[in-house]
Amino acid sequence: MLFSDTAFIGIDPTAGKRPIAYSALDKDLRMLALAKGDMDEVLAFIAGQNQAVVAVCSPRRPSTGVMEKPEIRDQLSPPPRPGRWTNYRLVEYQLRQLHISTYQTPANAEKCPKWMQVGFALYRRLEGLGFQNFKSGDSRHQVLEVYPHACYTVLLGSAPFQKNTLEGRLQRQLVLYEQGINVLDPMRFFEEITRHRLLKGILPDENLYTTSELDALVAAYTARMSATQPNQITLLGHPEEGQIVLPSAELKSHY
Repeated sequence: MLFSDTAFIGIDPTAGKRPIAYSALDKDLRMLALAKGDMDEVLAFIAGQNQAVVAVCSPRRPSTGVMEKPEIRDQLSPPPRPGRWTNYRLVEYQLRQLHISTYQTPANAEKCPKWMQVGFALYRRLEGLGFQNFKSGDSRHQVLEVYPHACYTVLLGSAPFQKNTLEGRLQRQLVLYEQGINVLDPMRFFEEITRHRLLKGILPDENLYTTSELDALVAAYTARMSATQPNQITLLGHPEEGQIVLPSAELKSHY
């Protein structure tokens, strides 16, 4: 596949009435879009792309019981204790073994958090637009699963600050900036701090992105790596229930 006209898109599904954050990068890491909208608006943007690789910050589907299969458990290192981890996806077990905190995806879709259910619906809509699973062929439209916290963890080499804190946003935006994405330089934040602003409780965070935007951006970055640098990524999980893509070829034993 040629990538001269490919958009690498990251989507961060949300629950309730909050809009969905999405971002798009080109092959040179130039930002094509960073916006929020409802699902129809997001899909309309995607449908307008000639070629697209889309990374969704959500499980693809509920747990399918892969971790209940002896032939799967016997191949794991370290092997899980009998009866343990059966209600987790394989990728969630693997992330926990790396000391990367993660959610647990229930087997029943109705018991999944609302944001996961939005993610499931998004995958179905993308499939309706002709998107194929990542690495399922030389398709002009591919979709993959990402977990933003794990992406930032492997890029940093350690667990990041909490995402909803000021330092967490600064750190994540700096990671993206250091990767070459043309985001705003977060270090400008410190240049704008004055004694007066601190005393008045005013922080110059207008140049910092929101947590959902930062998640969408790292997803778009991972989508771009998966297509243009496939030897620099790692896949975790089982194809039957969903694999995540991490933007690093080598993983530490733990983070």
